[in-house]
Amino acid sequence: MDERDLGLTLDRMARQIVELLDPDEGDSAFALVGMQTRGVYLAKRLQERIKRFESIDMPLGVLDSTMYRDDFRMGRRQPVVRKTEIPFDVTGKHLFLVDDVLYTGRTVRAGLDALMDMGRPASVQCLVLVDRGHHELPITADIVGRIVPTMPGEEVRVRLAEIDDREGVWLVNHLSGETGTS
Repeated sequence: MDERDLGLTLDRMARQIVELLDPDEGDSAFALVGMQTRGVYLAKRLQERIKRFESIDMPLGVLDSTMYRDDFRMGRRQPVVRKTEIPFDVTGKHLFLVDDVLYTGRTVRAGLDALMDMGRPASVQCLVLVDRGHHELPITADIVGRIVPTMPGEEVRVRLAEIDDREGVWLVNHLSGETGTS
């Protein structure tokens, strides 16, 4: 995806979120939670679009689930723990958990565990920009920007202007060194 494709995809995803809102519950019953790192910036972009499209100012939280991952102790390096900042009570809220790529499902599972330690949400919907398949856990996304089936040796790289030197999504083949847009 180039910058334009990324913007159009986020527009569509924001509209899908709005379709899931129940007007009887009120805007304050819903919130976005961005997973560190790129999920945070995607959630901010979705929040801005929802406000622009529907004048709904949806609360936004930031979640780091590093210490909840089942594989963080397996690595040799010390894990980088980033901030978690949820400025609202998650209990009773309908949450939209936002991440950039769904691969094995372990990051989303860790995010769910972290959220449950903060309270009991009414519901949690999973949103990802890219679902690349190969799930190891029974976790699926409720809203997907794009499905990009991958092969062994391939990786989906999301780059966002807020933290990267470029904007877009690339499929990288580690075996051949080739890069193509997805």
